[in-house]
Amino acid sequence: MTVTLIPMTQDDFAHYTSKSILVYADEKVEAGTWTKEEAPEKAEKEFERLLPEGLDSENQFLYAITKIEDKKKVGWLWYRFDPSHRQKEAFIFDIFIFDELQGQDYGKAALQELDDHALANGIEKISLHVFAHNRRAINLYEKLDYEAKDIIMSKLLNKG
Repeated sequence: MTVTLIPMTQDDFAHYTSKSILVYADEKVEAGTWTKEEAPEKAEKEFERLLPEGLDSENQFLYAITKIEDKKKVGWLWYRFDPSHRQKEAFIFDIFIFDELQGQDYGKAALQELDDHALANGIEKISLHVFAHNRRAINLYEKLDYEAKDIIMSKLLNKG
């Protein structure tokens, strides 16, 4: 299976953000970072901070992950790259494969396509954040040669 990265349209962006903000809020709650009550508002504010101009936000690149064979969208990819960054590093903020298509190697194909795209655009390093409870994603990233560079660990003292 082959995918390509096609710049998001305004309609794509609206669908992406409406879903992704909720998913991000849930992930932050599951990670123990935010409470369930505060998570939706905090997630929305984080997206607004990072994407103040929506699709036109400086150094932010948002794509529809699209199957080459039939042009069907299978997910979304968002990364930041500032060409003046001294390490020529891109940071993946989100890779999202539609629920019904997960487990079919679209995430792997999208990340491999991103590698080619990145090299063609002067990017020398790709980094990302993954929640520790997302074992499926961690396994995928490790298979694609991503390595842990910084680990934060927590311990809940009142498990009652």
